[in-house]
Amino acid sequence: MELGLATFADLGAGISPQERMRDLLEEARLADQAGLDLFAIGEHHRPDYLVSSPSVALAAVAAQTERIRLSSAVTVLSSDDPVRVFQQFAEVDLISGGRAEIMAGRGSFIESFPLFGYDLDDYDELYDEKLRLLLALTRDPSNVTWSGRHRAPLNGVAVWPRPVQDPLPVWVAVGGSPESVVRAGTLGLPLTIAIIGGMPARFRPLVDLYREAWAAAGHAPGEERLAINTHAFVGETLAQADSAFAHSYLEVMNRVGRERGWPPSGRREYEALRGSQAALAVGTPEQVAEKILYEHELFGMDRYVGQMSLGAVDHRDVLRSIELFATEVAPLVREELARRETPAAA
Repeated sequence: MELGLATFADLGAGISPQERMRDLLEEARLADQAGLDLFAIGEHHRPDYLVSSPSVALAAVAAQTERIRLSSAVTVLSSDDPVRVFQQFAEVDLISGGRAEIMAGRGSFIESFPLFGYDLDDYDELYDEKLRLLLALTRDPSNVTWSGRHRAPLNGVAVWPRPVQDPLPVWVAVGGSPESVVRAGTLGLPLTIAIIGGMPARFRPLVDLYREAWAAAGHAPGEERLAINTHAFVGETLAQADSAFAHSYLEVMNRVGRERGWPPSGRREYEALRGSQAALAVGTPEQVAEKILYEHELFGMDRYVGQMSLGAVDHRDVLRSIELFATEVAPLVREELARRETPAAA
């Protein structure tokens, strides 16, 4: 199983955008040097997040890393132009030597839609149409013929530059939409499910739905790929992890919750969410490894992605968490998965 990190590059209080960009690049370099498999950067168009163009930030990361795969988390495809997305990520792929991925989503925030002149009433139709164009580009950028309702048609055009990878990988990212899960399975695309609260077990029906849609579309059995993304933080002790992470986590979730009508959360809710079968992977290396292994039992995922640099978590604490994740959590997870896969002696 691949193990990686995702970040929205939150802008905490007192941190300038320039400082946050410097810190973001340092986080990515450490993840690469420590041997993690993926570093993913999200797209937002709000004052509390740094990155509105993941491809630009990923290009900077690509130039400073050697082996780690680089993905958006996510590209808000519904309000973007698939041709430009393909071109930008082709360039990231060239800079990185073939390490780029596109994680395409509909968007959990809506600021980009009016910003770029789109109607929220077309939310799902925009995504479906643009995803299909993006896939046409990845299949054959030398001869693209396509038409839709929300974009000018393309008639046998060539799109440049070409990426190292053929095709350029595209993942579908969802937060809980059955329609998007079915779309990923039907189109034969890898799927990322973000679990930002509650009990992971309630997402098992979505995973089953994905695999059912995959099989119903006639794709090769066992070739589907699944990633699970949750909030995570690692400390030498549980108290250290809580001290570094809990306050910032609750501040972010309550800020977002006020916008969406969620009830407020406090320390009691936080501690429940880092329980053994709940969503937060926070604690010692052993506790975080146990949480990831529990989710592997639930989902059989191929990739786990943790989001650590949340809100105003101190940069030094994030770096230490990344180091512990790579050097202590990852070996525990990989050794246990290898043990489970080894046939018992007769």
